[in-house]
Amino acid sequence: MVSRAATPATLAPAGFSNLRIDVSKTATTKPLSCVHFIEAIRSELGGVVSAVVDMCDAMSSRGHRVVVATCDDADAPAEWRSAAKDQPQLVRLSTSRLTKRLIGAAGHAHFAGLAADADVVHLHTPWSPGNYQLARLLRRARVPYLVSVHGMLDHYCMRTKPVKKHALLRLGGRRLFRDASVVHFTAEEERLQASHYIPVGDRGVVEPCLVDLSPYDRLPGPQLAFQTFPQFSPVAPKILFLSRVHPKKGIDLLLRAVASLQDRWPDFQLIIAGPGEDRYVAELTRLAAELKIGNQTFFLGMVRGELKLSLYETADVFVLPTHQENFGLVLPEAMACGAPVVTTRGTDIWRELQQGGVSIVENAPQAIAASIAEILGNPAKAEAMRLQQQTFVRQWLDGDRLAAGYEAMYRGAIARGPAPFATVADRTCDSKRTA
Repeated sequence: MVSRAATPATLAPAGFSNLRIDVSKTATTKPLSCVHFIEAIRSELGGVVSAVVDMCDAMSSRGHRVVVATCDDADAPAEWRSAAKDQPQLVRLSTSRLTKRLIGAAGHAHFAGLAADADVVHLHTPWSPGNYQLARLLRRARVPYLVSVHGMLDHYCMRTKPVKKHALLRLGGRRLFRDASVVHFTAEEERLQASHYIPVGDRGVVEPCLVDLSPYDRLPGPQLAFQTFPQFSPVAPKILFLSRVHPKKGIDLLLRAVASLQDRWPDFQLIIAGPGEDRYVAELTRLAAELKIGNQTFFLGMVRGELKLSLYETADVFVLPTHQENFGLVLPEAMACGAPVVTTRGTDIWRELQQGGVSIVENAPQAIAASIAEILGNPAKAEAMRLQQQTFVRQWLDGDRLAAGYEAMYRGAIARGPAPFATVADRTCDSKRTA
């Protein structure tokens, strides 16, 4: 056991943290037993699922016991089903006969058994009804837990269906966070915004997503994308959007931005990759036609694996003109693949990205177009951005450093102990917000 002086120490070396605990109360070398709950593991749900998968893989690879409980394991990694000791253990919880969003009695009992053998439990997202059920179970069982917000308490998100979301916070959401041993954020901007809606107090920890960068050690090259999509021109400037095709992503702004560049780059190609509802994709297709760029705009749908990496490599510029994003995993992905990146302050990690050479612009077609033009029109600047971003993302998201931060976060939750320990300040803050 590694011990330190019995004085509070700030944990989470890889990020910012307000959590101060006495680390002498818990071992710092003993492997941890951590149970995660995520409502569904489906690839179309985007970044939250990717973040949880990478997080669990990283912790398991460092010798910790990781159990992932879910109500829907459709896209869980195949190796998780092998029950191998060096892989997370996958557990499917049965749901209620009333709704699949609630955990049924058998699933509840199953999770209680998992929690009994855990040092700590990690719950994901504020809006999953299953989290409210499990938090109650964990309070009664005296098991410490932490909650990851995953960007769902940003101001933009809270303006969407505000009545429903504030009602959920009153009915159990605030208590979910108030009784958590740790509240986890992936960026300081996320912590600042979420603090307007939930009691955080001194329990907030900022740790970036544990992104697996190993796929970017040997990139496939752009040829795979050109072979798969013969409509792509090797010589035309290519502008890439790759993410969920959703109104909050600002794709309409991107269409208007690139349409304004036609006079200067008449042969450009705009590539939009990612899953989306048919109705919204059709709406964007009509807009592209109205802007007279329909023949140069390609909607690819979901793209995975090496083909996704190859797409990044074909891009002369990668643009995510989002209105709201938590960590935006596609941003470090594009950086690692060497695509010059343009995004907005709508992503919580914009300050970190700006340090890494990413172009941060306003959510407006003119600003987006100006940044794209600056990159396309200046090859030396584009190359400098590629090199700076690739170097930065490797340092910022160094796997060993971040995994140590997550271990410290878990040990901090264990040392702080299980709920209830809401402070007077938290309860006062909670009551004011409820009023």
